[in-house]
Amino acid sequence: MTDPYQQWQVPARLSRLKDLAYNLWWCWHPEARALFKEIDRSLWATTHHNPVYLLQQAQGRLQELSKDEGFLSRYDQLVSIFDEYLAAEKTWFKQRHSDFSGKAIAYFSAEFGVHNSLRIYSGGLGILAGDHCKTASDLGVPLIGVGFMYPQGYVQQKISVDGWQQNVYDQIDWSVSPVRPLIGKDGERVMLDLSLDALKLKVAVWEVVLGRVRLYLMDTNVEGNSPADREISGRLYGGDRAMRLRQEIVLGIGGIRLLRQLKVPAAVYHANEGHSSFLFLELLRERLATGLSLENARREVADSGVFTTHTPVEAGHDVFDEHMVSEYFKSYWLAMNLTQEKFLELGRAPNAAGWNMTALALKLAGRRNAVSRRHGQVSRRMWQKLWPSTPEEQVPIAHVTNGVHLATWTQQELGWTYTRYLGEDWWDNQDDPALWSRIGAVPDEELWRVHTRCKEDFLKMLRSRARERWMAGLAEPSQVMAQGALLDPSSLTIGFARRFAGYKRATLILRDRERLKRLLRDPWRPIQLVFAGKAHPADDGGKALIQEVYRMAKDPAFGGRVVFVEDYDMHVARYLVHGCDVWLNNPLAPLEACGTSGMKAAINGVPNLSILDGWWEEGYNGSNGWAVGQAGGRREGENADDADAADIYGILEKKIIPLYYDRGPDGAPHGWVKVMKESIRSAAPRFCGNRMLKEYVDQFYLPALASPVAARGR
Repeated sequence: MTDPYQQWQVPARLSRLKDLAYNLWWCWHPEARALFKEIDRSLWATTHHNPVYLLQQAQGRLQELSKDEGFLSRYDQLVSIFDEYLAAEKTWFKQRHSDFSGKAIAYFSAEFGVHNSLRIYSGGLGILAGDHCKTASDLGVPLIGVGFMYPQGYVQQKISVDGWQQNVYDQIDWSVSPVRPLIGKDGERVMLDLSLDALKLKVAVWEVVLGRVRLYLMDTNVEGNSPADREISGRLYGGDRAMRLRQEIVLGIGGIRLLRQLKVPAAVYHANEGHSSFLFLELLRERLATGLSLENARREVADSGVFTTHTPVEAGHDVFDEHMVSEYFKSYWLAMNLTQEKFLELGRAPNAAGWNMTALALKLAGRRNAVSRRHGQVSRRMWQKLWPSTPEEQVPIAHVTNGVHLATWTQQELGWTYTRYLGEDWWDNQDDPALWSRIGAVPDEELWRVHTRCKEDFLKMLRSRARERWMAGLAEPSQVMAQGALLDPSSLTIGFARRFAGYKRATLILRDRERLKRLLRDPWRPIQLVFAGKAHPADDGGKALIQEVYRMAKDPAFGGRVVFVEDYDMHVARYLVHGCDVWLNNPLAPLEACGTSGMKAAINGVPNLSILDGWWEEGYNGSNGWAVGQAGGRREGENADDADAADIYGILEKKIIPLYYDRGPDGAPHGWVKVMKESIRSAAPRFCGNRMLKEYVDQFYLPALASPVAARGR
């Protein structure tokens, strides 16, 4: 395959635009996005903010700009900033841990949410992986990502007239995307030959560059593979159980073999959730092949292995039929000098049938963590069965609470406000609580003006999307209303955006329709609700929840104040976390692992109204938002829905609505802005990506890098 980078050109004076376009550094640096937007503002929008596609389409305009002195000056300045970023020697990691240079951390994930122009993510897990990698780039942590390049990405959501989610898959054109085939030193495309008993195929490799971090993404849609094998990497979370097993074999075992083929000096192997757990099995096979005993081989794998679990729900862990697993690993366990029974025991959980990918990782990785304090407690209780003689509180599963990449999720104008009042260096010191104490210096009126503009931009985006669908003949009038055409920028706007699964209780606030209707239709102090999110393509229960919301959104009785936003993605998410007034999250406790969308809202001054679960149990301090169920403690069981819904209505009626609509002579709600500031002050340093990744480095990566295995190489 020809490298698409070589198939098109830009004027010689602007040659570095291609380097900028193919390094997604641009997606978290506003000055880079501004330069691409300046090339052709309308084309930037129609290409969905994809600079590779933009540059290919704007050849004539680029010729003009190559002679524009003002543009050239801004271009030269940006190239200088970009080169300085890549070459920086004084990164946090190099300054603190220069003795570990030459060693890499291999980070495996089934999905990476980097930007909406690269549709290889579904939701929170992938967005977390993308934020993890971007933060690693900023801090100079030597991390390599390993994952999949899905030709059809994840499901695109279309909502029918009756509110049912339609699953749409489009073939992605990688030639106009910020991704390139990986080319070897011989000038040929890198291909991996992967062979197991029932799986023999070729795997192509793509490269995505995020600042200083590279992602190696595998693709089985290769000529010579069988049609079934070409579909292994076809869709994220697609296919039946056999397809999922083949995907996870390619990700874990294929990923390790790819690193060996590329001679990547990996010394730490981090599995982001159980999908990639086979990597630990492959590491075990490698060490057994050197002649080590099983006990010593397991010890070495444990020394280099890190595993993060994100799933507090038993049914959410991948479990495969042992007979199916055996079909792919017959010769594999023989090569490991293990019996079939001994091999299968590696993936078993006590008193449960099947090969459990989470159990495999927990048994083989030496460092294990959940993604919030509460999730750590849940995980230790759930998996104590693997350590039956160990007290629950001593089960070796720690926690690192997730964080979000501030440069990606902070609204641009708000970021400039932070720079003015916190200092130019706030990006570099974002995990310092003392820095954020200065947020009080921001005038209430200024912060409120910024938020008001964010909200107006958000509602403008919704109206634009509704208008486009209407003009294209893809929507009936009631659907235009359901998509946000009637929303009012002066009304209190509550956002709910996440995967539509039963335990997340998307329809909880709809439980008492008459009480809600009064709040929506109040002529002086109305509220409005904005919902967004996808159901898993095979989850009819989740689709039914979307349908319930959508039918309410179409119902004139609710005045156009209930809205469902179709095809939720990173682009829509940014508008939501910037522009809503309140962020609602009401899962059934204790089933929320973390909930990073609430963090993104909080750092933008959008207070949370949430169950005390996941990150909010750590983040809530009584002044930075509102806790559902606080009076009676965490509610669990069959009465939780009624009690929590009543609590939400009560908090809205008695606290949130009065505070929001209490305006001073200048029109600003000073009491509300006080909550906004406390939300920012308390959330930004504790739940930023820098704090999260530094904890991974200190608690997991450095001990692994310092182990004897890492010291002598694999």
